Amino acid sequence: MIRVLFSARPPVWAEYEVPLRRAFAAAGLDCDLSRDHAPADVNYIVFAPNGPVKDFSPYVHARLVMGLWAGVETIVGNATLTQPLARMVDDGLTRGMVEYVVGHAMRHHLGMDAHLSGQDGAWHNDVYPPLAKDRPVTVLGLGALGEACGLALAGLGFPVTGWSRSTKDIPGMRCLSGDDGLRTALTDAQIVVLLLPQTPATVDILNADRLSLLARGAFVINPGRGPLIDDTALLAALDSGQVGGATLDVFRIEPLPQDHPYWSHPRVTVTPHIASTTRADTAAEVIAANIARGEAGQPFLHLVDRDAGY
Repeated sequence: MIRVLFSARPPVWAEYEVPLRRAFAAAGLDCDLSRDHAPADVNYIVFAPNGPVKDFSPYVHARLVMGLWAGVETIVGNATLTQPLARMVDDGLTRGMVEYVVGHAMRHHLGMDAHLSGQDGAWHNDVYPPLAKDRPVTVLGLGALGEACGLALAGLGFPVTGWSRSTKDIPGMRCLSGDDGLRTALTDAQIVVLLLPQTPATVDILNADRLSLLARGAFVINPGRGPLIDDTALLAALDSGQVGGATLDVFRIEPLPQDHPYWSHPRVTVTPHIASTTRADTAAEVIAANIARGEAGQPFLHLVDRDAGY
């Protein structure tokens, strides 16, 4: 019997219990799934960082801790977490992010806001958007989400440059890395998508200096992490016209305070951290697959590099 502890808030348990049991059965796993296992009996932990387990030290026989979220910045520094840690890489999460990023990129590319706000009977047909091939896009972060979004945009004809900390080679887009590569990736970009993890090295990565590299009137889309952007610098760039618009889904403080200037800025769209989410049905299959690998003595999938922070 494989004992699996589920550590998340009650509404999440209600959402995941049936899909997990179904996925375990489909994978041929004899799992005892519970929220109340004695720590010494637990073989695997499924957790959300805001769930009840904060101290992992009693779980001496746990072979793997599996997050329900893609981000691990709130847990990776937990000194009690000595077990291997896997982040969530879920097809449903990836597809949802691709749809969000492509939708808002196309909205900015086509200038749809001007038409939505201009239903006044005036016939303005003297401004046309460029073709996608003439609008360079930069994606910061080439993990599973960044790669999928970059390839989707490249498939629509945008010239896509992707940037990551380490060197990558992804057919269909230009890939850059390092400090010089970041500067090159941002120079003259007309749409920038932020999908980096939050680490000390990525906080405020989009600051005043780097915003000045973009093509004037560029658009910023951030469904990654709020602290990736220097908020003061972005507001100044929006006010000056250096940045033509921003769609922001994540923030330093959530919910975004009602008095935050993003709410009232005419060039900012705030979405309430809904760019994508983990889907229980597909996430359960990922969890079951990782447990099956562990039971078969195979390497676990999606392990976090503690030193890198993701």
